[in-house]
Amino acid sequence: MALGAILLSQGLLTNEQLDQATREQTRAGERLEQTLARLGFATTEQVMRALADELAMPYLRLDETEIDEEAVRAVPPRLVFKLRAIPVRIENGRLVVATSDPLRLDAFDQLRMASGMPVDLVVAEDDDIGIQIKNRFGLAGDVLEALGAGDAPAAEAKQEGSEADTASEASVVRLVNDLLFEAIRERATDIHIEPYEHELHVRYRIDGVMSDAGVPPTIHRFRNAIVSRLKIMANLNIAEKRRPQDGRITLKQKLPGQKPQEFDLRLSVIPMLYGEGIVLRILAKNAVLVGLDELGMPEGIRTRWFDLVSRPHGIVLVTGPTGSGKSTTLYASLKQIVSGEVKAITVEDPVEYHVPGVNQIQVNHQVGLDFAAGLRAILRHDPDIIMIGEIRDAETANAAVQASLTGHLVLSTMHTNDSCGAATRLLDMGVEPFLVASTVEGVLAQRLLRRVCRNCSVARPPRDGELPGDFFTGEDGLVAESVGCRDCRGSGFRGRIGCYELLTVDERSRAEIMKRASSRAVEVAARVEHNLTSLRESAAELVARRVTTAQEALAAVKTT
Repeated sequence: MALGAILLSQGLLTNEQLDQATREQTRAGERLEQTLARLGFATTEQVMRALADELAMPYLRLDETEIDEEAVRAVPPRLVFKLRAIPVRIENGRLVVATSDPLRLDAFDQLRMASGMPVDLVVAEDDDIGIQIKNRFGLAGDVLEALGAGDAPAAEAKQEGSEADTASEASVVRLVNDLLFEAIRERATDIHIEPYEHELHVRYRIDGVMSDAGVPPTIHRFRNAIVSRLKIMANLNIAEKRRPQDGRITLKQKLPGQKPQEFDLRLSVIPMLYGEGIVLRILAKNAVLVGLDELGMPEGIRTRWFDLVSRPHGIVLVTGPTGSGKSTTLYASLKQIVSGEVKAITVEDPVEYHVPGVNQIQVNHQVGLDFAAGLRAILRHDPDIIMIGEIRDAETANAAVQASLTGHLVLSTMHTNDSCGAATRLLDMGVEPFLVASTVEGVLAQRLLRRVCRNCSVARPPRDGELPGDFFTGEDGLVAESVGCRDCRGSGFRGRIGCYELLTVDERSRAEIMKRASSRAVEVAARVEHNLTSLRESAAELVARRVTTAQEALAAVKTT
């Protein structure tokens, strides 16, 4: 009996739902239980339990089951990959194997012949099986197994043919695709491929934290092929191994429960001691569609920020370290203020996201098109709003000031620790105090904190000494603790939220800037006039709301 018929017989689906799901499954090219879960007709667990009941087989949650390593070794890895089935234990001389497709009858014979034991099947979710296979054999373990066993040309051992031919082998192509697509599925923002003398490390940055990708050690033998393949994808010179190179890759990938979407991968290759190191920044083209409220910006700050970015002229800055979400905030702001009545132009290095209705310019240092040159040129294009990717030198700073003085709204980013340090940084770049005071309208400082996983976090009373004196709990006196589950890859965190400090430059602040006062003096003036909420206070509020943990907040903001 087919799976759809089983679900109908058990009353889990109607005929109309099954027809719709079957059509959608064919269109999307996915498993039926995945389609049902995406459409909201039935969860994957419900489908697998119904299948197990119909076949009188046990249902197993592999994330709650201890896997016997002796059982895993009883079946060749190539068969585990081929059948996508994982041995669980040996019981009374019989091999218990978890599968998400027990209707595949040939699996019985292949597993029995390979292990030399009678086989009992149990039903488990396909995602759970995939996690267990990756944990035991590593990411792309099936491809590396085939390469090492000679089922496909071993990339590094191949002596004949060019590097381009080697990198274009089907096995190497699949290996690289597995590394890229797994990073996208895991919501990574960066992929780091790092060569060492006898190892090749592959790591993902997920929610701002580096995490091992879990590739097998044998990937070291194919590092030259991996580098060449990525260079080919980015249209770089694969023969050039002495100089850094930068490129771009466009991928289309379908994530579970979502429509196919395009990803831009910014590629940087740098020669290192034992080979070429690669970092890829992953940019989802539709990420610009987020709004300011979705970034976690509190309503009070969001209202004041919208007032600042809606002004007809002046400079509005976002500050913070690399990876703190500055560009995302500016893109979300542009999305909110750009309309058919205004013209907006950006100068970026590089253009990260494409914003409808905005003219975007890519910096090109090779032809002399830097931030300052681009800014001078676009003033002749009659813009209302100008966004500069970053103010990093005196020339760009002075050009931004002149643009704001001639009636333009200038949005940009800077690398300062807090909002009050932005004016001091402009003064240090050589901008005159009266120009800084008259043009800067507001500065938003921000950090990104990891959210505790909603699926596994627990609330508990704070431990002795866990909360600093200026931190506090909610009304119930509890704080969040990250635990770790399948959804968050055992980290206890999933996703990030911003904490913010917004300085609105008023007459008192302008007077301090005119005196070249320190950032501390500007902060004191802002607190008197606007009761400035600091980054630390914003982070403490997120701890009290149990959005994040005290440890995460303290790691992201400075001490008092």
